Amino acid sequence: MAKYAVEVLALVSALVLLHGTVTIGPTSPVCRVGTPCSKPAANVRLTFTRGTSVVHVRTDGQGRYSVKLAPGIWTAKAAVGMRTTPTRFTVLRVTTQRRDFDIDTGIR
Repeated sequence: MAKYAVEVLALVSALVLLHGTVTIGPTSPVCRVGTPCSKPAANVRLTFTRGTSVVHVRTDGQGRYSVKLAPGIWTAKAAVGMRTTPTRFTVLRVTTQRRDFDIDTGIR
């Protein structure tokens, strides 16, 4: 039993706190100078996938998120929009890492 507890503790301590902000845009077909063409992606569900591991998280009202992921190459997808950029990214073996995402609405 002690060996199992040590293995679980090692796995939990190997997780990295990934955090950042998600924006969505364009928000209108015509972007005007001096007017933002994107906005925070508020209350959007993000899905992170690595092999058979799938982790879901929801952004807050300002488009911020935080999630614990294992180091490695992950893909990100939002429940809204056409595409999330970056789609593939690497979680490094550090305690915390910032990664911002942009969601393309497809409005043109």
